[in-house]
Amino acid sequence: MNTTRRIFASALALGLIAAACGDDDDDNADEPASTEAAEPEADEPEADEPASGGATELAGGSVFVSGSSTVEPISIRVGELAAEQTGGDLAVTVEGPGTGDGFKKFCAGESDISDASRPIKDTEAEDCAANGINYVELEVAIDGLSVLTNPNNTAVECLDVPAMYALIGPESEGINNWSGADDLAAEVGSTSGPFPDADLAIFGPGEESGTYDTFVEFAIEGLAEERVGEDSIFTRADYSSSGNDNFIIEGIAGSDTSLGWVGYSFFAANTDTLKAIAVDTGDGCVLPSEETIADGSYGFSRSLYIYVNTDKAAENPALTSYVDLYLSPEGLAQVADAGYVDLPADRIAATQDAWANR
Repeated sequence: MNTTRRIFASALALGLIAAACGDDDDDNADEPASTEAAEPEADEPEADEPASGGATELAGGSVFVSGSSTVEPISIRVGELAAEQTGGDLAVTVEGPGTGDGFKKFCAGESDISDASRPIKDTEAEDCAANGINYVELEVAIDGLSVLTNPNNTAVECLDVPAMYALIGPESEGINNWSGADDLAAEVGSTSGPFPDADLAIFGPGEESGTYDTFVEFAIEGLAEERVGEDSIFTRADYSSSGNDNFIIEGIAGSDTSLGWVGYSFFAANTDTLKAIAVDTGDGCVLPSEETIADGSYGFSRSLYIYVNTDKAAENPALTSYVDLYLSPEGLAQVADAGYVDLPADRIAATQDAWANR
């Protein structure tokens, strides 16, 4: 998955510098960016001493976060907040290669925190255990996986789960017209058709993405396991996949009869060029919104997580400070700023308790 990254570091004499996310034109797009805090002046706190600034006491040092491109914007904003409050002494590097790729680094001991748009898989947990990586899972936000098209596609307003299987599942390989999926949709019990006689251009994340995994779980898994076996629980392969969410957004916006899926914040930031398709998971057609995602009435709602290496947290005050800030009122306020939905109070309390009892 193409890596997106932000770097936060500064010297007090120069002020705060927040590096922008890399894009496909970046000559170093595949190289992890380094982060260095400025050398402290004589009267500044040392890297392992608390640095004053906000309501949460923060230690200086560096933190490396990798994983989900969906969670990445939240982690970036908390990193910016940490840099602002410490004058750059707490420097956070965030990259978004995808949940799966992030867990590979995390379970190899190569990152401090793994952002995740799904829970860790059993195989990934086994890798962490084999490598002696101890961690705590912290739920930080709610997202609504959004199924999208171009606003010009007025013929499609709502899709039920069987329709999405017929359009994007493993049996839809080679179908390049919406109406070409009519027979399969009817066979698997969809009531969303008939579909328009129009080109079907599909854009979505690749297999290394937690958003891909979640879509497969929501829209593909049940029917695929029943019809073609557990070895075929995946989407069709012949669609435009990318680890760059902006590429997916541009693809959906660029085709009048497109179909695709991304996290809710990417839709919310592009409502002028994208149209959400309502999802019917059995209780009628529901559009994604902050309200429907928060109350669970939108059937494609999901939790977002950060996984923290607890041994590294015990050794690195900067890592502990960053997570403390993440779970503070100031840090959790970044969830809405990034376009996601806040956890209810009882789930925030559960996350804070899990961190305190790590």
